[in-house]
Amino acid sequence: MTVAAAQGAADSAASLVQSVDWLAIAPPALTAAVALTVLVADLFVPERRKPLLGALSVAGLAAALLLLLPLRAGDRSTFCLTADADVCSYTADHFTLVIQLLVLGGALLTALLSITELGGGRKLPPGEFWFLLLSSAAGAALLPAARDLATLVIALEVATLPAFALVGLKRGDRLSSEAALKFFLSSVTATAVMLLGVSFVYATTGTLHLTEIAGRLDDVPGKFVTLASAGVALTLVGFAFKAAAAPFHFWVPDTYVGAPLPIAAYLSVVGKAVGFSGLILVTVIAFPSHSDVWGPAVAVLAALTMTVGNVAALRQSATRAWSAVRLLAWSSVAQAGYLLVPIAAAAYAGTDQIGSTVAYALMYAVVNLGAFAVAALVARTKPLNRLADYRALASERPLVALAMGFFLLCLAGLPPGIVGLFAKVTVFSSAVDAGLGWLAVVMAANVVVALYYYLQWTAALFRAPEAADAPDSPAAEPAIEPVGPPAAHRAPAPVLAAIGLTAAAGVALSGAPQLVLRFAAETLF
Repeated sequence: MTVAAAQGAADSAASLVQSVDWLAIAPPALTAAVALTVLVADLFVPERRKPLLGALSVAGLAAALLLLLPLRAGDRSTFCLTADADVCSYTADHFTLVIQLLVLGGALLTALLSITELGGGRKLPPGEFWFLLLSSAAGAALLPAARDLATLVIALEVATLPAFALVGLKRGDRLSSEAALKFFLSSVTATAVMLLGVSFVYATTGTLHLTEIAGRLDDVPGKFVTLASAGVALTLVGFAFKAAAAPFHFWVPDTYVGAPLPIAAYLSVVGKAVGFSGLILVTVIAFPSHSDVWGPAVAVLAALTMTVGNVAALRQSATRAWSAVRLLAWSSVAQAGYLLVPIAAAAYAGTDQIGSTVAYALMYAVVNLGAFAVAALVARTKPLNRLADYRALASERPLVALAMGFFLLCLAGLPPGIVGLFAKVTVFSSAVDAGLGWLAVVMAANVVVALYYYLQWTAALFRAPEAADAPDSPAAEPAIEPVGPPAAHRAPAPVLAAIGLTAAAGVALSGAPQLVLRFAAETLF
C-alpha cells in the first residue's frame, strides 16, 4: 500500500508538470535574453566600445527573425492545461508568426536607424537604449502568441513600459519629457480600464483562456449578461489605445515629436502591431458571441479614427517646426482607421476578413518605416524637420527623394505604389462584403482627402529650391546650396540601409501584391 500510494503520488505530481516547447518560444525568449546581456555588458564595456552593444542588439534581432523559419508550419503550442492539452497559453500559429515577423523586422529597422543616434555626444545613452528597445520588442513578440488574458496583459505592459522610457530618454529635452509623461498617463489610464474589463470577463466566465472564454460567454446567466458585455467593451479600450484609435489617439502627435525619431517610427509600426494583434485576439477568439457589442463599436471607431487623422493631417503647416513628423503622426492615426475596418467586418462576415487587416499592416509597416527613415536622414541637417525642409530634396539626394515619393504614394494608395492600392482595395472589399456600405463610403471619402496632403508632400520633393523662385533677390542668394550633400553631412550607412531595405521591399510587394494577401490569408485561425 505504501509503494502504491507513493507511485500514485508520483504519477499525480508528474501530471502537473508542464513540458515547455523551447523552439516555439525562442523568438521572444532570445530577444529578452539579448536585452539582459546588453544590460549586464553595459556595466563593463568602456565608453569607446559602446557601439558593440548596438551590433549585438542588431545581431540578436536578426537571429530572432531567423528562428521564425523552423516554426513556419504554425502548429506549435506550449504552456497548456494539464487537464486539457488543447487549451494553451502560448500558440505559435501562422497569425503569431506573421505578427512576430512584423514586430521583429520593425525593431531591427529601428535598431539600424538608432545606431548613429547613440554616443558621440548624442543625448541618448547606448546601454539603456538598447536594453529598453529589446525588452519592448520581446513583449511585442510575445503578445500575438498569447492565448489567455493574463499573458496578453503582461505582454502588452512589457511592450509598453520600456516605450515610456524610450520616449523620454533624451536627457535635458523638455519636449521628450513632456511626451513621455503624456504617453505614460494616458496609457496607464487605458490599462486600468482594460484590467477592469478583464476582471468583469473573469467574474462571468471563471477562466482567462481565450478559447474557454468564447465557449462560456455563450452561456452566461441572465443576471451577468450586462456585466459580461461591459467587460467585453472595457477590455477593448486598452488595445484601442495602443492602436491609436480615436478618441484614444490624443497622445500620438506630441509623443512622436518628443521621442527620438527612430522610436517614433517604432511606435508607429510595432506599437500598432501590438494593439491590433491584441484587438484581433480578444474579438475574434474570445468574444465572438458578443460580436453585436464590439462589431458596431469597432466600425464607429474606424470611421472616427480615419476622419480625425486625415482632417488633422490636412491642417499641418509646411513652415511649422516638426510639421513633417506631426503629419506622419496624424497619417498613422488615419491608417489605424483603415486597419480597423476588416476587424469590424469580421463581426458580420466571419474571420476571413482578418486577413485584410494583416495584409494592410504588413504594407503599412514597410512604407511607414521607410518614410520615418527618410525623416531621420533629413533631420540630421535640418533638425526642425518641417515639411518645407523637404522642398527640392531631389536636387540634393535624388534616390532618397524617389524613395520618399514612393513611400508617400504607397500610403496614399496610388501607382506606382501598387501594394498600397492593393491593400486599400482589400480593406474596402471587406467592408462591402460585410454589408458595411456606410463604412466603405466613409473610407472612400477619407482616401480622397488623404490624397491632398500625400501628393502635396510628394510634389514638394521635386520642386526647385525656394531661392530659384526669386533669382533677382539679393537676400535669397545666400540660401542657395550646392547640388549634392555636403561632405560633412554624408548619410550614415545604417540609415541608408534602412531606406534601401524598405524601398526594395515596397517595390517587390508592388510587383506581386497578391502574395501579401495570400500570405496574410494563412493567418486565419
